[in-house]
Amino acid sequence: MATLRDIKRKIDAVKKTSQITKAMNMVAAAKLRGAQQNMEKFHPYAEKFNEVVRRLASGVEDASAYDLLIPREQVKRVEVLLLTADRGLCGSFNNNLIVTAEKFARAKAAEGIETVITAAGKKGGDYFRKRPYELRRRLTGLLNKPSYEDAVSIGQEVIDGFERGASDEVYIVYSHFQGMAKQVPTLVRLLPITPEVAEGAKGVDYLFEPSHEALLNDLLPNYVYVQILSGMYHTAVGEHAARMSAMENATSNCKELVRTLTLTYNKARQAGITKELMDIVGGAEALR
Repeated sequence: MATLRDIKRKIDAVKKTSQITKAMNMVAAAKLRGAQQNMEKFHPYAEKFNEVVRRLASGVEDASAYDLLIPREQVKRVEVLLLTADRGLCGSFNNNLIVTAEKFARAKAAEGIETVITAAGKKGGDYFRKRPYELRRRLTGLLNKPSYEDAVSIGQEVIDGFERGASDEVYIVYSHFQGMAKQVPTLVRLLPITPEVAEGAKGVDYLFEPSHEALLNDLLPNYVYVQILSGMYHTAVGEHAARMSAMENATSNCKELVRTLTLTYNKARQAGITKELMDIVGGAEALR
């Protein structure tokens, strides 16, 4: 049975852990506010930009003139851009993203299609480094402060690979932030771009300056960059929200454990006092 000193030591250790988790909760909350503001400012632009690009792409008469619009006749190799956090202590956040990517890779393997992984985030890179998948590149530090420059750098790499035939399709796996308690792992195809027209948007005519072709050649790569940056913003917000929730739960568990250990400590202390009293009474009776 644990001694009073052992129980007291455990109580002190759990209290210190509770202080750490509470501090991490506060840090995550502060980071969450800034990241969420950036995401909310960028979201309307991303939505409208994607809508315009898809409308323009849907009006193309000869899609074969644009490499990013041409679907491959036979898909042999796909690339998955996986966005995860660099750190843990955020519940099942990273695991859900990794499972989504691996499930997709297994489904493609069953179809005889090879999958190559680009991991933007230490956790995803560490996982797939030990798995039988080709890990093209590992990136870290992107979610600390998502930037358009990073999105362009990644996007240009996947576009170059698609255009030269290194990959036939490109997908992105990110965490779609829907609320503090809900971050949904999402799989979206980046390339080839599929023109889609929103309901009621057909029949819209545009005046082009410069030409339609010149605009699309400039906008199509930017469509990929915007999609990647949007995924980075959503994943960054989701990471902070998940860590905040995990640390809040950990703090609550620490408090409950302290209560349990304190009760155990009091019972053991009471039992020790009772035993000492019994020894004193027994000794007094023996002297009579």
